[in-house]
Amino acid sequence: MNSIANEINQLRDDLNRHNHKYYVENSPEISDREFDQMMKRLEALEREHPEFADPLSPTRRVGSDLTKGFEQAPHIYPMLSLGNTYSIEEVDDWVKRTETALSGQQSAIVGEMKFDGSGISLIYEHGRLVRAVTRGDGEKGDVVTDNVKTIRSIPLVLNGSGWPEKFEIRGEIVLPWEAFDRLNADRERNEEPLFANPRNAAAGTIKMQTPAIVASRGLDAYFYYLLGEDLPFDNHYDNMMAARQWGFKVSDAMTLLNDIDDVDRYINYWDTARKQLPVATDGLVFKINSLRQQLNLGFTAKSPRWAIAYKFAAERALTRLRYVSFDVGRLGNITPVANLEPVLLSGTVVKRASLHNEDIIRSLDIHDNDMVYVEKGGEIIPKITGVDKDKRQAGSQPIEFVSHCPVCHTPLVRVEGEAAWVCPNRYGCAPQIIGRIEHYVGRRMMNIDGIGDETAAALYAAGFVRTPADLYDLTPDRLLKLEGFGPRSAERVMEGLEASRGVPFDRVLFALSIPYVGETTARKIARAAGSIDRLAAMSHTELMGLEDVGPRIADSIIEFFADASNRDNIERLRRAGVQLEMASGDEEGRSDTLGGKSFVISGVFSLHSRDDYKKMIEMNGGKNTSSISKKTDFVLAGENMGPAKLEKATNLGIKIIDERQFLEMIGQ
Repeated sequence: MNSIANEINQLRDDLNRHNHKYYVENSPEISDREFDQMMKRLEALEREHPEFADPLSPTRRVGSDLTKGFEQAPHIYPMLSLGNTYSIEEVDDWVKRTETALSGQQSAIVGEMKFDGSGISLIYEHGRLVRAVTRGDGEKGDVVTDNVKTIRSIPLVLNGSGWPEKFEIRGEIVLPWEAFDRLNADRERNEEPLFANPRNAAAGTIKMQTPAIVASRGLDAYFYYLLGEDLPFDNHYDNMMAARQWGFKVSDAMTLLNDIDDVDRYINYWDTARKQLPVATDGLVFKINSLRQQLNLGFTAKSPRWAIAYKFAAERALTRLRYVSFDVGRLGNITPVANLEPVLLSGTVVKRASLHNEDIIRSLDIHDNDMVYVEKGGEIIPKITGVDKDKRQAGSQPIEFVSHCPVCHTPLVRVEGEAAWVCPNRYGCAPQIIGRIEHYVGRRMMNIDGIGDETAAALYAAGFVRTPADLYDLTPDRLLKLEGFGPRSAERVMEGLEASRGVPFDRVLFALSIPYVGETTARKIARAAGSIDRLAAMSHTELMGLEDVGPRIADSIIEFFADASNRDNIERLRRAGVQLEMASGDEEGRSDTLGGKSFVISGVFSLHSRDDYKKMIEMNGGKNTSSISKKTDFVLAGENMGPAKLEKATNLGIKIIDERQFLEMIGQ
């Protein structure tokens, strides 16, 4: 019996943790199916062993999306979750169970789309929208009326006539694929983390504190259930058709089904047809049409017996592998990439998918020209998840990981303790050289305007630039020889090079592409060492004494300065006027005003740049971090702050401040 109790407790702990990862952190670790399987196992154990009942068990609750930043309101009718199924057979079993429970009464079924977004409840009185509440914990939710009013597809005042004086309608807030792609492109330009999928983006957006930003995101909404005391019809389908006449967006997929055969055909049709929809979906929902029969069937502790959800498998497509290419990164890492026959997946055409490393290729057992399964599962980056070996061509050979660099043909080296293979020809391999040039001129490094990826490659191909120092030998005449360059383009580059001479030493150090020395580490090392010369002279022991420097970083720094070409590059940068030591003024104005305080910066600012604020935080004794955690003290928020960060900060009770509040904190 102890083993049963232990399994129950372990399942409860695991489900609670996964609930938190999904609803609070927006970073699920397991699939919906794995979660549901764990939940079903726990439900079965609790049914068989009622002596271990617990009112706080995950089986007795609905996942919460409540935050501290909104007024909360109770739901007139609880917003329960639906039981999930993953096969046609399970749906058929549900149909049979309902028929049995209804003593053989004929029961029409309504099939409808399960949109992948954020649940919402709207209250209308006298034909006008009066309140919008999120699903929350099922009993109460956050009042987001002002944000919902910005969604143009939601009627603020109803059309036509025949609506009850007061009623509730439930639906799903969604972000169409087109708006999702546009939003992520904007976030990429603003250096904000990308949303994993439209569901996370919709959920985060509807709970933002600024309705104007919500309005700019392009949210949409579909509605699927009407509740109230005086509904126009005694069945679900006719009520929703009436709601459509009143101005609500009701999916054309909503269909009356008469028997199991209709249900099965509906599933088979939408399993394919859904891929053409403009919004993300993750399944279908089936409901008993008669409201009287719904009432007779009733509810379990967490879901109605008169409805069930059928979950689609993670979106997956079968396509042919054309060939595997091997990309070379700035630091020499070799990444295998599957080049595919184009296939439509989750609203986008997929042509390439990373295979990550040799171990992944081995585990998948991929052969030449295999038919491979590509999966997105709502995520941004497609991945190969399997091979249809029945379709494998006779005589096809396994994909072999390259033994030599695909560009410079140098024998590869395996990184000890890692799965990565690396080209060791750092200073003679074209992709690595071009990558370092691209990195050096980047915005957070030297910020040299006018040189992007294509220009860096063109400068290399023309023989003008092999090292960062070569950039300072460029002239307008040389630049004008490049395709697409005119006088103004050349002038912009020259202006950018001149401005880069004033970039502080910590950013120069980051720009040099020392392996394992990232932006934050470079800043700490630069301020501790004071100059490039002092850093180059430091012993392994001295380096290990610096904050955030471990054996791997210390080894990498020593190896970097041991190379004659790196030392020559640094001397040429010195002659070009690049800052290779901390300016004396950098220490002036330092204080301990923010001593021990941790900050996360998010959004777009008007008074100072993000980099300026990072420097202010450090100059006043504070610490910059990239992600929000319980250790974060403040979030410095500008316009377009990421909704995921906003939600996490409010959930953790972290104080959110704007530019003016921050400047007041440091006495400016």
